[in-house]
Amino acid sequence: MFALSAKKSRVRPVGLPETEGGRVLPRPLRRIVRFLVSLAAGRIHIPRHTGSIATALFLGATGFYGMSLGGHSQDFAQASTTAIGFAIEDVKVSGNRETSEIDILERLGLDGTTSLVALDVKDARKKLSELPWVEDVAVRKVYPGTIEITLKEREAFGIWQHGSDLSLIEKNGSVIAPLRDNKFSTLPLFVGRDAETAAAGFSDEFDNWPEIKSRVKAYIRVAGRRWDLRLDNGIVVKLPEHNVPRAMDTLATLEAEESILERDIAAVDLRLEDRTTVRLTEGALERRNKMVEQRTKDLKKAAKRT
Repeated sequence: MFALSAKKSRVRPVGLPETEGGRVLPRPLRRIVRFLVSLAAGRIHIPRHTGSIATALFLGATGFYGMSLGGHSQDFAQASTTAIGFAIEDVKVSGNRETSEIDILERLGLDGTTSLVALDVKDARKKLSELPWVEDVAVRKVYPGTIEITLKEREAFGIWQHGSDLSLIEKNGSVIAPLRDNKFSTLPLFVGRDAETAAAGFSDEFDNWPEIKSRVKAYIRVAGRRWDLRLDNGIVVKLPEHNVPRAMDTLATLEAEESILERDIAAVDLRLEDRTTVRLTEGALERRNKMVEQRTKDLKKAAKRT
């Protein structure tokens, strides 16, 4: 009896030589080898101009990569899209009262050749947000060549004088911009260090005395602790550090009963609760001294006659 044995025959793929030990190449390499064998045998047809196209694509990719490394890809995109009709021709701005359109155009760098496609909206918003009056801004592209810009501007609450400088401030004390003209001359003036941060809260305290508040031309911060008021006729009202309403009630009473703010005085001192001190102007003081001197002389003459 004979023992029969058989080995499963291995079929080698056409055109694939076996490696040492009868092993077949890995699958990824087989495909590459098949392609190269077919290409060499002429079984694969390559269209005409494939080499030229491939070369052009390679050179184009190389050029684009070089522009990216050199930071010129944005310039290329802008020039190419502008040339085909996407140049920015119209800029529509709304919500601007204090921000000029010229400042907006300069900040965005628009020169008539800027491409709408290449414009970075996020970068444009960032640049416009840096303008002094701009609180918020929206930028929208409208193809083929229009930009719509909507601004929300900050609101001036008062004027802050620090040293010799004058600045416009918001109600929260934030500085908006330097004061350049008389357009905001009707706003209240806050003078001194830290005056801008305490301005709104302090000014609101005077709503209960509207007649006096309407006459205040300057709120002067003293030593970071208390305030003086300078009225429209030059009188200075010295307020206490605490209990300002008590002092204002006293001043309102004196004005109602004696018209103290219409008199020839320089200052009214309300810092002490138990007394009010009035300082005369130099002219009024001189006249008063002359009157006192004359009265003294008259009394002496009357005494001699008796």
